[in-house]
Amino acid sequence: MADQGADQGVIPDAASALTKAITNRLRQHLEGPPSQAALSAALRDLAKWRAALLDATHCARSGGAVQIAYGPFAGMSYAGAATEGAALARRIGAYEASLHQIIERIIARDYARIIDIGCAEGYYAVGLARRMPRAEILARDTNPQSQKRCAELAHVNGVAARIKIGGEVDGAFLHRHITPDTVLICDIEGGERTLLDPIQHPKLRDCDILVEVHECWHRGLTAEITQRFTTTHHITRIERGLAPEALPDWMAQLGDLDRAIALWEWRVGPTPWLWMTRHG
Repeated sequence: MADQGADQGVIPDAASALTKAITNRLRQHLEGPPSQAALSAALRDLAKWRAALLDATHCARSGGAVQIAYGPFAGMSYAGAATEGAALARRIGAYEASLHQIIERIIARDYARIIDIGCAEGYYAVGLARRMPRAEILARDTNPQSQKRCAELAHVNGVAARIKIGGEVDGAFLHRHITPDTVLICDIEGGERTLLDPIQHPKLRDCDILVEVHECWHRGLTAEITQRFTTTHHITRIERGLAPEALPDWMAQLGDLDRAIALWEWRVGPTPWLWMTRHG
Protein backbone atom coordinates (compact mmCIF):
# COMPACT_ATOMS: atom_id res chain seq x y z
CA MET A 1 0.00 0.00 0.00
CA ALA A 2 2.70 2.45 -1.05
CA ASP A 3 0.26 5.31 -1.70
CA GLN A 4 -1.69 5.01 1.56
CA GLY A 5 -1.15 8.15 3.59
CA ALA A 6 1.39 9.48 1.10
CA ASP A 7 -0.37 12.81 0.93
CA GLN A 8 -0.91 13.33 4.66
CA GLY A 9 -0.14 16.93 5.48
CA VAL A 10 -0.33 17.88 1.80
CA ILE A 11 -4.05 17.60 1.07
CA PRO A 12 -6.49 18.49 3.89
CA ASP A 13 -8.68 15.62 5.08
CA ALA A 14 -12.00 17.26 5.84
CA ALA A 15 -15.60 16.11 5.48
CA SER A 16 -16.53 19.07 3.32
CA ALA A 17 -19.92 19.61 1.70
CA LEU A 18 -18.43 18.30 -1.55
CA THR A 19 -17.09 15.17 0.15
CA LYS A 20 -20.48 14.50 1.69
CA ALA A 21 -22.28 15.10 -1.61
CA ILE A 22 -19.98 12.76 -3.54
CA THR A 23 -20.32 10.09 -0.84
CA ASN A 24 -24.09 10.21 -1.26
CA ARG A 25 -23.77 10.03 -5.05
CA LEU A 26 -21.53 6.99 -4.77
CA ARG A 27 -24.10 5.26 -2.58
CA GLN A 28 -26.71 5.93 -5.25
CA HIS A 29 -24.45 4.59 -8.02
CA LEU A 30 -23.71 1.40 -6.12
CA GLU A 31 -27.05 0.58 -4.50
CA GLY A 32 -28.27 -1.49 -7.48
CA PRO A 33 -26.85 -4.66 -9.00
CA PRO A 34 -23.13 -4.62 -9.92
CA SER A 35 -22.44 -3.20 -13.37
CA GLN A 36 -19.66 -1.58 -15.34
CA ALA A 37 -21.86 1.48 -15.95
CA ALA A 38 -22.38 2.02 -12.21
CA LEU A 39 -18.68 1.65 -11.45
CA SER A 40 -17.72 3.95 -14.33
CA ALA A 41 -20.10 6.65 -13.08
CA ALA A 42 -18.75 6.23 -9.56
CA LEU A 43 -15.15 6.44 -10.79
CA ARG A 44 -15.84 9.68 -12.69
CA ASP A 45 -17.48 11.26 -9.65
CA LEU A 46 -14.60 10.16 -7.43
CA ALA A 47 -12.08 11.61 -9.88
CA LYS A 48 -13.95 14.93 -9.97
CA TRP A 49 -14.01 15.00 -6.18
CA ARG A 50 -10.28 14.37 -6.00
CA ALA A 51 -9.60 16.98 -8.69
CA ALA A 52 -11.59 19.56 -6.72
CA LEU A 53 -9.64 18.70 -3.56
CA LEU A 54 -6.31 19.00 -5.36
CA ASP A 55 -7.41 22.31 -6.89
CA ALA A 56 -8.48 23.71 -3.51
CA THR A 57 -5.14 22.66 -2.05
CA HIS A 58 -3.21 24.30 -4.87
CA CYS A 59 -5.15 27.54 -4.41
CA ALA A 60 -4.63 27.47 -0.64
CA ARG A 61 -0.89 26.95 -1.04
CA SER A 62 -0.72 30.06 -3.23
CA GLY A 63 -2.65 32.14 -0.74
CA GLY A 64 -5.51 32.45 -3.20
CA ALA A 65 -3.49 34.50 -5.70
CA VAL A 66 -2.88 31.76 -8.26
CA GLN A 67 -0.54 32.62 -11.11
CA ILE A 68 -0.03 30.18 -13.97
CA ALA A 69 3.61 29.08 -14.01
CA TYR A 70 3.83 26.99 -17.20
CA GLY A 71 2.88 27.12 -20.86
CA PRO A 72 1.98 29.98 -23.20
CA PHE A 73 -0.01 31.80 -20.53
CA ALA A 74 2.61 31.70 -17.78
CA GLY A 75 2.22 34.75 -15.57
CA MET A 76 -1.55 35.03 -16.00
CA SER A 77 -3.55 35.32 -12.81
CA TYR A 78 -6.12 32.54 -12.61
CA ALA A 79 -7.74 32.45 -9.20
CA GLY A 80 -11.36 32.12 -10.31
CA ALA A 81 -13.38 29.06 -11.23
CA ALA A 82 -13.68 27.40 -14.62
CA THR A 83 -17.23 27.52 -15.94
CA GLU A 84 -16.85 24.05 -17.42
CA GLY A 85 -14.34 21.25 -17.27
CA ALA A 86 -11.16 21.01 -15.26
CA ALA A 87 -9.99 24.09 -13.39
CA LEU A 88 -6.72 22.67 -12.06
CA ALA A 89 -5.24 21.80 -15.46
CA ARG A 90 -5.87 25.42 -16.48
CA ARG A 91 -4.49 26.78 -13.23
CA ILE A 92 -1.15 25.00 -13.56
CA GLY A 93 -0.84 25.75 -17.29
CA ALA A 94 -1.19 22.13 -18.49
CA TYR A 95 -4.60 22.61 -20.11
CA GLU A 96 -4.81 21.40 -23.72
CA ALA A 97 -1.06 20.94 -23.78
CA SER A 98 -1.11 19.67 -27.36
CA LEU A 99 -2.17 23.18 -28.45
CA HIS A 100 0.73 25.01 -26.84
CA GLN A 101 2.82 25.14 -30.02
CA ILE A 102 -0.20 26.34 -32.02
CA ILE A 103 -0.91 29.05 -29.47
CA GLU A 104 2.69 30.22 -29.79
CA ARG A 105 2.26 30.34 -33.59
CA ILE A 106 -0.87 32.44 -33.17
CA ILE A 107 1.04 34.82 -30.92
CA ALA A 108 3.95 35.01 -33.36
CA ARG A 109 1.56 35.69 -36.27
CA ASP A 110 0.34 38.78 -34.36
CA TYR A 111 -3.24 38.76 -35.67
CA ALA A 112 -5.13 42.04 -35.43
CA ARG A 113 -8.32 40.31 -34.26
CA ILE A 114 -9.08 37.15 -32.31
CA ILE A 115 -12.61 35.77 -32.21
CA ASP A 116 -12.98 33.31 -29.35
CA ILE A 117 -16.29 31.47 -29.72
CA GLY A 118 -17.19 29.48 -26.62
CA CYS A 119 -14.80 31.53 -24.49
CA ALA A 120 -16.04 30.10 -21.15
CA GLU A 121 -14.33 31.94 -18.30
CA GLY A 122 -11.77 33.49 -20.67
CA TYR A 123 -8.72 31.24 -20.44
CA TYR A 124 -7.78 31.80 -24.09
CA ALA A 125 -9.29 35.26 -24.53
CA VAL A 126 -7.45 36.70 -21.56
CA GLY A 127 -4.28 34.67 -22.07
CA LEU A 128 -3.96 35.84 -25.66
CA ALA A 129 -4.83 39.42 -24.76
CA ARG A 130 -1.87 39.43 -22.36
CA ARG A 131 0.50 38.01 -24.98
CA MET A 132 -0.83 40.01 -27.95
CA PRO A 133 -1.17 43.67 -26.94
CA ARG A 134 -2.02 44.75 -30.51
CA ALA A 135 -4.98 42.41 -30.92
CA GLU A 136 -8.66 43.12 -30.49
CA ILE A 137 -10.32 40.20 -28.70
CA LEU A 138 -13.97 39.33 -29.34
CA ALA A 139 -14.97 36.79 -26.66
CA ARG A 140 -18.33 35.11 -27.15
CA ASP A 141 -20.30 32.64 -25.04
CA THR A 142 -24.03 32.01 -24.73
CA ASN A 143 -23.72 31.33 -20.98
CA PRO A 144 -24.20 34.55 -18.95
CA GLN A 145 -22.11 33.11 -16.11
CA SER A 146 -19.24 32.52 -18.54
CA GLN A 147 -19.49 36.10 -19.77
CA LYS A 148 -19.39 37.37 -16.18
CA ARG A 149 -16.34 35.31 -15.26
CA CYS A 150 -14.56 36.22 -18.47
CA ALA A 151 -15.05 39.89 -17.60
CA GLU A 152 -13.71 39.27 -14.09
CA LEU A 153 -10.64 37.41 -15.36
CA ALA A 154 -9.95 40.15 -17.90
CA HIS A 155 -10.16 42.80 -15.17
CA VAL A 156 -7.82 40.93 -12.82
CA ASN A 157 -5.26 40.62 -15.59
CA GLY A 158 -5.53 44.24 -16.73
CA VAL A 159 -6.84 43.56 -20.26
CA ALA A 160 -10.54 44.34 -19.86
CA ALA A 161 -10.39 47.32 -22.19
CA ARG A 162 -9.32 45.13 -25.12
CA ILE A 163 -11.78 42.27 -24.72
CA LYS A 164 -15.31 42.72 -26.02
CA ILE A 165 -17.59 40.12 -24.47
CA GLY A 166 -20.90 39.00 -25.92
CA GLY A 167 -23.25 36.13 -26.59
CA GLU A 168 -24.32 34.09 -29.59
CA VAL A 169 -22.43 34.15 -32.88
CA ASP A 170 -24.31 33.93 -36.17
CA GLY A 171 -23.56 34.42 -39.86
CA ALA A 172 -24.08 38.16 -39.66
CA PHE A 173 -21.51 38.41 -36.87
CA LEU A 174 -18.98 36.41 -38.88
CA HIS A 175 -19.59 38.58 -41.95
CA ARG A 176 -19.03 41.79 -39.98
CA HIS A 177 -15.94 40.79 -38.04
CA ILE A 178 -13.83 38.33 -40.05
CA THR A 179 -10.91 39.83 -41.96
CA PRO A 180 -7.79 38.18 -43.45
CA ASP A 181 -5.97 39.26 -40.26
CA THR A 182 -8.36 37.33 -37.99
CA VAL A 183 -7.96 34.02 -36.19
CA LEU A 184 -11.10 32.27 -35.02
CA ILE A 185 -10.93 29.92 -32.01
CA CYS A 186 -13.99 27.72 -31.69
CA ASP A 187 -15.01 25.40 -28.84
CA ILE A 188 -18.80 25.18 -28.81
CA GLU A 189 -19.62 21.65 -27.69
CA GLY A 190 -20.69 20.28 -31.06
CA GLY A 191 -22.13 23.53 -32.42
CA GLU A 192 -19.19 23.69 -34.82
CA ARG A 193 -21.10 21.24 -37.00
CA THR A 194 -23.54 24.00 -37.95
CA LEU A 195 -21.47 27.16 -37.55
CA LEU A 196 -18.34 26.19 -39.48
CA ASP A 197 -19.98 25.92 -42.87
CA PRO A 198 -18.16 28.01 -45.49
CA ILE A 199 -21.03 27.59 -47.94
CA GLN A 200 -23.49 29.20 -45.53
CA HIS A 201 -20.85 31.58 -44.14
CA PRO A 202 -18.33 32.34 -46.92
CA LYS A 203 -16.31 34.72 -44.71
CA LEU A 204 -14.91 31.66 -42.93
CA ARG A 205 -12.71 31.14 -45.98
CA ASP A 206 -10.94 34.43 -45.19
CA CYS A 207 -9.54 33.62 -41.73
CA ASP A 208 -7.44 31.06 -39.89
CA ILE A 209 -9.40 28.72 -37.63
CA LEU A 210 -8.57 26.64 -34.57
CA VAL A 211 -11.54 24.41 -33.73
CA GLU A 212 -12.14 21.66 -31.22
CA VAL A 213 -14.21 18.99 -32.96
CA HIS A 214 -16.53 17.02 -30.70
CA GLU A 215 -16.04 13.74 -32.47
CA CYS A 216 -17.18 11.99 -29.29
CA TRP A 217 -20.74 13.23 -29.95
CA HIS A 218 -20.80 13.37 -33.75
CA ARG A 219 -18.78 10.53 -35.24
CA GLY A 220 -17.24 11.54 -38.56
CA LEU A 221 -17.47 15.27 -37.85
CA THR A 222 -13.70 15.78 -38.02
CA ALA A 223 -13.60 14.38 -41.55
CA GLU A 224 -16.67 16.39 -42.48
CA ILE A 225 -15.21 19.72 -41.37
CA THR A 226 -11.86 18.86 -42.92
CA GLN A 227 -13.58 18.26 -46.25
CA ARG A 228 -15.40 21.60 -46.05
CA PHE A 229 -12.11 23.54 -45.85
CA THR A 230 -9.71 21.33 -47.77
CA THR A 231 -9.67 23.55 -50.88
CA THR A 232 -9.11 26.82 -48.98
CA HIS A 233 -6.96 25.89 -45.96
CA HIS A 234 -3.93 23.91 -44.89
CA ILE A 235 -5.30 21.59 -42.19
CA THR A 236 -3.45 19.97 -39.28
CA ARG A 237 -5.20 17.54 -36.93
CA ILE A 238 -4.08 17.73 -33.29
CA GLU A 239 -4.81 14.97 -30.80
CA ARG A 240 -4.96 15.12 -27.03
CA GLY A 241 -1.74 15.45 -25.05
CA LEU A 242 -0.47 15.82 -21.49
CA ALA A 243 2.24 17.99 -19.91
CA PRO A 244 3.41 16.33 -16.66
CA GLU A 245 6.25 18.83 -16.57
CA ALA A 246 3.64 21.47 -15.66
CA LEU A 247 2.90 19.87 -12.30
CA PRO A 248 3.99 22.19 -9.48
CA ASP A 249 6.84 21.08 -7.23
CA TRP A 250 4.61 20.36 -4.25
CA MET A 251 2.82 17.63 -6.20
CA ALA A 252 6.01 15.57 -6.19
CA GLN A 253 4.85 14.47 -2.73
CA LEU A 254 1.65 12.96 -4.16
CA GLY A 255 0.92 9.51 -5.47
CA ASP A 256 0.81 8.83 -9.19
CA LEU A 257 -3.01 8.75 -9.29
CA ASP A 258 -3.29 12.26 -7.84
CA ARG A 259 -0.70 13.53 -10.31
CA ALA A 260 -2.65 12.01 -13.19
CA ILE A 261 -5.90 13.52 -11.93
CA ALA A 262 -4.23 16.94 -11.74
CA LEU A 263 -3.68 16.74 -15.51
CA TRP A 264 -7.11 15.26 -16.30
CA GLU A 265 -9.41 17.48 -18.40
CA TRP A 266 -12.69 15.58 -17.83
CA ARG A 267 -13.17 14.63 -21.48
CA VAL A 268 -15.55 11.75 -22.20
CA GLY A 269 -14.09 10.82 -25.58
CA PRO A 270 -12.10 12.04 -28.59
CA THR A 271 -12.12 15.80 -29.21
CA PRO A 272 -9.40 16.44 -31.79
CA TRP A 273 -8.52 19.98 -32.81
CA LEU A 274 -8.12 21.21 -36.35
CA TRP A 275 -5.68 24.04 -37.08
CA MET A 276 -6.74 25.45 -40.44
CA THR A 277 -4.68 28.20 -42.06
CA ARG A 278 -5.67 29.92 -45.29
CA HIS A 279 -3.84 29.05 -48.49
CA GLY A 280 -1.52 31.80 -49.58
